[in-house]
Amino acid sequence: MRHNNTGRRLGRNSSHRAAMMRNMVTSLLEHEKITTTDARAKELRKLAEKMITLGKRGDLHARRQAAQVLRDRKVVGKLFDMIGPRFQDRPGGYTRILRLGQRLGDNAALVRIELVEEEFTPKAKPVAAAEPAVAVAPVEAPVENAGTEGDE
Repeated sequence: MRHNNTGRRLGRNSSHRAAMMRNMVTSLLEHEKITTTDARAKELRKLAEKMITLGKRGDLHARRQAAQVLRDRKVVGKLFDMIGPRFQDRPGGYTRILRLGQRLGDNAALVRIELVEEEFTPKAKPVAAAEPAVAVAPVEAPVENAGTEGDE
């Protein structure tokens, strides 16, 4: 049973899978879009989002952590100089997966995974509906014996 085991195996052993993911995330950040299979793209998205989050942080420790994963020093520079600042205001969701159809040879589902281009506009937070203020006229105190004040 696969209790508490996350991630797809992709038909590879762990070292091959890790090397493939490192190569793919390096290519994605270099070219900003790649074409691959659906299962690979879904696994790649996890690693790419983590790398872009490191790029947004921008400190030395984040740069060293990204350099452990990425295969090219130029791509590390691009991540921290161009990609990270571009997504500074976006709280996640840096990639998009577009379905392309089936591959002719083995009928695998092909997709294009790419970095999103449009500017992020945060949604307006819904304001709690306050009850409308109803103007209530002050109630005058009842006057006892209104016409007989001096008659006693």
